[in-house]
Amino acid sequence: MLFSSPYRIYSSGDHSITIEAGNQIDTKINQEIISLFHDLSANRIRGVKDIIPAFQSLTLIYDITICKKEAGNQSVFTFLSALLELRIKQPIAIANAASRRINIPVCYDSSIAPDIALLAELHTLSIEELIEIHTGKEYRVYMIGFLPGFAYMGTVDQRIVTARKSVPRTFVPAGSVGIAGEQTGIYPFGSAGGWQLIGRTPITMFDPKNEIPCYLQPGDEVRFFSITLSEYKNWGQS
Repeated sequence: MLFSSPYRIYSSGDHSITIEAGNQIDTKINQEIISLFHDLSANRIRGVKDIIPAFQSLTLIYDITICKKEAGNQSVFTFLSALLELRIKQPIAIANAASRRINIPVCYDSSIAPDIALLAELHTLSIEELIEIHTGKEYRVYMIGFLPGFAYMGTVDQRIVTARKSVPRTFVPAGSVGIAGEQTGIYPFGSAGGWQLIGRTPITMFDPKNEIPCYLQPGDEVRFFSITLSEYKNWGQS
C-alpha cells in the first residue's frame, strides 16, 4: 500500500479524476503523491493526457473519447478508479525526499525587495537577521502551480511566517522571491501577485524553449544564498 493515511478518489470534472490523501501540508504525504506521479508517468494509462501533482493530491486529465473505449462497459470514472487503486496497492518505490538539491542566488537589496524592511520590522528583526533566517534552511518544492514554473516551497521558519498582502500588487517582476504564510516562492515571470517580496533571483525559473521548462520540480530541495545587487545585475555575464 502506497499511502500511509486515508485517501479518496473522486471525479473533479468531466475529463479529470483526483486522488487526495489528507488535507494538510505534510512531507510524507507529498512524497507519496510524487511517488505515484512518477509511477503513473512511467506507466502512462492510455488516454491520460496530463498528470498534475499537488500538495496532497494528484489529478489525471484524460481524453474522454479514448478512455471510454478503454473502459468498455464501465464508466470512465470506475475504470480509472480501479486502475488507481491497483497502482496504489502495488509496490511503488517512495520518491526520495530530496530528488535534487538546488542552490538559488537571491539579492535581498531593498531596491528590489520592496517588503523586506516591513517584514523585518513586523517580526522585530534586523534585515540581516531576516536574510539569515530565510537562507538558513532547505525548502521542499511541494508543487508547481498558480503560474507555469511557480514552485510552492516550505516551510519557512516560524519567525518569518507572514500572511500575504490584503491587496495584491498589479505587477510583480520575474524572479521576485516572496513569502506567503509558511511558504516561500519565486515568481517565474511578471504577473500580479500578493506575496510579501523579500528579494529577487537572476535565475530564469521558466523557459518554454527547454525540454523541461520548469527550473524546479516537485520534490526538489532548495536552499537560497544571498548575493549583492552588483552580483545580481551581472549574473550570468562572462
